Amino acid sequence: MRIAVCDDDRQEQEKFIEALHEWDPTRSPECFSDGDSLLKAARESPPFSIAFLDIYMPKENGVDIAVELRKISPETGIVFVTTSEEYAVDAFALNALHYLVKPVTANGIRDAFARLTKQQGRDRPTILITVKRGSRSIYLEEILSLQSADHRTEISLSDGELLSVWMPLGELEQQLDDRFLKIQRGMIVNMAYIDRMEPDGCTLRNGIHVLFSRKGRAAIRSAYDDYAFAHLSRRHSLRGGKR
Repeated sequence: MRIAVCDDDRQEQEKFIEALHEWDPTRSPECFSDGDSLLKAARESPPFSIAFLDIYMPKENGVDIAVELRKISPETGIVFVTTSEEYAVDAFALNALHYLVKPVTANGIRDAFARLTKQQGRDRPTILITVKRGSRSIYLEEILSLQSADHRTEISLSDGELLSVWMPLGELEQQLDDRFLKIQRGMIVNMAYIDRMEPDGCTLRNGIHVLFSRKGRAAIRSAYDDYAFAHLSRRHSLRGGKR
């Protein structure tokens, strides 16, 4: 995730970084003192996920910078930062994520990232997990399985990464959608990653074989059949629409 901060005052940049690290010390922003350097960096790949723009700078207006940034990277979430609420109407006319009044706080930054997660989730649903002293958003489509482990939950991702978070499985389950299926106590899998179904269990794409809960086998297989049929029908529908 690329984070941009544009403020002509170096001390203000440092205060922002301090507040950001108070919320999540793992995040490192790219700081710019003028709009031109920010826009130049915005043309690089990947695009900025979020940009914090000082609205009033001696030679520039953050709203004008935001207009140009929108043209380069419409997916970038914009947060305006200022000492005054004078430009609030202009800011939200650009569909800004948030409007922060200095001094920026860790809570304000946390709120901005929460709004970013909500905005992104409209197209690609995400799950928000707690890592160390901060948080991280993961696309549901990237999760292969979730499993309870003592007081933690281990999350296996499709790229092979394994995350161990201090969050109960039940809390995470509330953020999942209908592509996820509980196949035994303390174990939830993403049905999109089931490679092979068997009478007493299934094999995931990472090669792991998981047994079903004995009492729930019939219900589990029925839920998977419904899921598979729905997605097969959807694929046929999409193919038909392309003819």
